[in-house]
Amino acid sequence: MSTAPLLAVENLTKRFGSGRTETTAVADVSFELAAGGSLGIVGESGSGKTTTARMIIGLETPSGGRILFRGEDRTRPARTVRALRERGRNIQIVFQDPYTSLDRRQRIGDCLAEVLGVHFRLDREETKRRVRELGDLVGLDERQLNALPKALSGGQRQRVAIARALAAEPEILILDEAVSALDVSIQAQILNLLSDIREERGVSYLFISHDLAVIRQVCDDTIVMRHGAVVEQGATAAVLDDPQHPYTRLLRDSVPRDGWDPASLARI
Repeated sequence: MSTAPLLAVENLTKRFGSGRTETTAVADVSFELAAGGSLGIVGESGSGKTTTARMIIGLETPSGGRILFRGEDRTRPARTVRALRERGRNIQIVFQDPYTSLDRRQRIGDCLAEVLGVHFRLDREETKRRVRELGDLVGLDERQLNALPKALSGGQRQRVAIARALAAEPEILILDEAVSALDVSIQAQILNLLSDIREERGVSYLFISHDLAVIRQVCDDTIVMRHGAVVEQGATAAVLDDPQHPYTRLLRDSVPRDGWDPASLARI
C-alpha cells in the first residue's frame, strides 16, 4: 500500500516586492499531510501561516519550492478552467470571518446549490437532496437553509461556510483561524463538528491558528512558524508538551491567563 502523503509542501518560499523593498513572507517551508490526517500550523500574526495557506489553495503563486497533491505538481497556476475547477474540488478553504465570505443577498440553500452546480451535474431534485444532506451534516435545519446570512448567528454562519466548502467534496479542508471569531462555547461546537466530519468523511484538515488549545484538540501533528520559517514540528502532543524551541515554549507559556502580557511574544 502506498505511503505517499496526500499533500507535500517542499521548500515553499514567498517573497513580496523587489530590490530594497523585497520581503520574505514564507521561507523554505516543508511539511506533509497524510490522507485523513490533521496538521496544525501555529504562530503569531505575521508568521506566514495564512500566506502558506493561500499558496496551497492557489490564491498566491510561490516564489520557490513545490506543492504536490497526490504527487502532482500544483506549484504554478492552473492553465485551464477545467484544471482550476479540479483543484478547487480537491482543496477547499474556510476563512476566519464567515459573514464577509457569504453573499448577503443569497439564501443559504442557494449558496450551497451554486457550489454543487459548479462541480457536479445534478438535476433539480438531486441538488435539493444534496443541499439538505449538507445542512444535516453541519446542523442547519430547513428554516436556516432558507434564510439570508444576516438572520443567522456567527456560529451558524461558520457552519454554512463549512458546508459550502464540503459541497465540493474536497480531500483537504484548510481552516484559516476558522473559530477564532467565535465565543468559547460556539468554538467547542464547531470543533466537535469538525471532528465528527473528519471521522465520517475522511477529509484531511490543515488547521491554521494562533490558539494552542484549538490545535491540541483537532490536530495530529503541528508545525510552528515564526517570521515565515518553521522553527519546530512533530506530533502535536510532543510539540506542545515538550517544546524544543524557545519560541514554541514562549507560545505555550503565553497562553492567556490573569496578568498575561501580549507584548511578551515580541520579546523573543
